[in-house]
Amino acid sequence: MQKVGILGGGQLGRMLLQAAANYPVETYVLENDAECPSAHLCRHFVKGDIRDYDAVYQFGKNLDALTIEIENVNVDALEALEAEGVKVFPKPSVLRIIKNKILQKQYYQHHSIPTAAFAVLEGRHQLGDWPHLIPGVQKLATGGYDGKGVQIIENPGQFSEGFDDHSVLEKKVDLQKEIALIVAVGQDGKTALYPPVEMVFNPNLNLLDFQLCPAYISRDVLWKIEAIALSVVRNFNSPGLFAVELFVDRNDDVFVNETAPRVHNSGHHTIEAHYSSQFDMLWRVILGYPLGNTKAILPSALVNVIGAAGHSGPVHYAGLEEVLAMDNVFVHLYGKKDTKPGRKMGHVTILSNEKQELIHKANGIKQALEVQAK
Repeated sequence: MQKVGILGGGQLGRMLLQAAANYPVETYVLENDAECPSAHLCRHFVKGDIRDYDAVYQFGKNLDALTIEIENVNVDALEALEAEGVKVFPKPSVLRIIKNKILQKQYYQHHSIPTAAFAVLEGRHQLGDWPHLIPGVQKLATGGYDGKGVQIIENPGQFSEGFDDHSVLEKKVDLQKEIALIVAVGQDGKTALYPPVEMVFNPNLNLLDFQLCPAYISRDVLWKIEAIALSVVRNFNSPGLFAVELFVDRNDDVFVNETAPRVHNSGHHTIEAHYSSQFDMLWRVILGYPLGNTKAILPSALVNVIGAAGHSGPVHYAGLEEVLAMDNVFVHLYGKKDTKPGRKMGHVTILSNEKQELIHKANGIKQALEVQAK
């Protein structure tokens, strides 16, 4: 039985552990919070900081393999462990590129992967040096997550609001749709693509509002998306699971936005809606099994359950019974004891052959279910 460690104990780790129950694997989790969503589902919990070299090295040195549920990990420790024979999914070389937005954009540029025009900045004083990139999106090189570390700059009057740190300034894309596509890469180099999903964002929180699968796009756009996503992961030369986020502009041109080297919010619907979920798939990759079937059983929608504005403290899910009474609706709560505004507390997946029913139920769930503090 292989010993596999997960760096990070949030909801992604929790769902990965739920899928691990089907496989011959002994699970370990490293996380600072002993009450984290993953703590009670793993075989062995170790309290420690995933950003600390010694904590990560000591955690991983006696394991067969490691994976991550968040990019903000100590890559130096993972490189040392890899050199000693511990398998790391994805490889530390991939994490080093992806966790830095500057290196990530340069990676796309180097491999001729279409991405929005960009410039590298040392601070906000350089925003005015790139007038052709305004309106633009400024992203901190490191540390940004879930909409944090991203600033939209519409005009020169907003330069003073920009980040005064190493960052990327990207030309704003005239957006038609935002798409995510998950690619699995096996240890033998074989790949499997999930159907792309179409994401609808909350403009205030810059978080996913709800998503639809499959994305409603033309066959030509689908082919572009699949080809570009494969070129992104092919050049990583690493097994693992990768969520490639892409923009489709008004001319049906496709650009890579960002890549996540792990299971991802845009793949949560696969638990019920697909034959092999993204979590099942990652275990297949880590344990060296054949890749699973990515086909959809039914079309789906996904709604994030997010902490309501003005509510901080012990969580209460108002309207939960109403949602649970709906047909073909599946609720996942992440076991977080406290809510705060904008915090991801769970998700709901809806299955239906009818697009309008998916949208109608998604909107109904958003109105019925509110994450409050007791």
